[in-house]
Amino acid sequence: MSDQEKKRKKQFEKISRKVGKILQEHRLIAGGDRVLVGLSGGKDSMILLEALADRKKHLPFNFQLFAVHISATSIGYEMDTGYLQQFCSELNIPLYLEEIEVDLSVDPKKTPCFICSWTRRKRIFELSKKLDCNKVAFGHHKDDAIQTLLLNMIYHGSISSLPQNLSMFEGRIRLIRPMLFIPEKELTYYATLRSFRKQEKSCPYQGTTKREEIKDLIRQMDKLSRDARRNIFNAMENICEEYLPGK
Repeated sequence: MSDQEKKRKKQFEKISRKVGKILQEHRLIAGGDRVLVGLSGGKDSMILLEALADRKKHLPFNFQLFAVHISATSIGYEMDTGYLQQFCSELNIPLYLEEIEVDLSVDPKKTPCFICSWTRRKRIFELSKKLDCNKVAFGHHKDDAIQTLLLNMIYHGSISSLPQNLSMFEGRIRLIRPMLFIPEKELTYYATLRSFRKQEKSCPYQGTTKREEIKDLIRQMDKLSRDARRNIFNAMENICEEYLPGK
């Protein structure tokens, strides 16, 4: 085994153990669950699916995994679905390929990324019902939660972010995020070692969103304090209501 392969194996084991710990501590998956994973083709969702497939071998109960890739044909990006099929086949996980049309003019006040994301998730939830899945898993990480918190504070005036475990549709499904406590840098490092294939054609709206601006803001915060990201994330569990203005 080459040094590169050893590093890749070690980093994956580190991520998989963290996912396993999160699954256990927060009871995200139980015996008999049918879990549908949103597979965008980006590093986060690919790593999530790989880690869940690995955890399936170690957990003392059985659950089923399914993956779905949603192609928004009217947006302009392209993903090698053959690569995704091969990836899922190697993990022995069924992959469902869905195509949707996204009408970006449906709400001029919303950004293209918001509308596209909302439409894709709607289709994922519809498929979860068709497949009788009681859990839907997304690959959001710690930095996604930090960015969402700041986005909601700045643009919506609310202190809210990404819940790790959310009941939806009157309890029909639970939305889970098993990597929410893992920093993006750990996933990026593994993705580099793993050499995941990128989109054949990038989204034309990539790099033009408010989230990209928030990422720049966080990088400025990093210069103020090396603990900025950790402290912002921890602040979501350390809200001192008595020291906040009332309504």
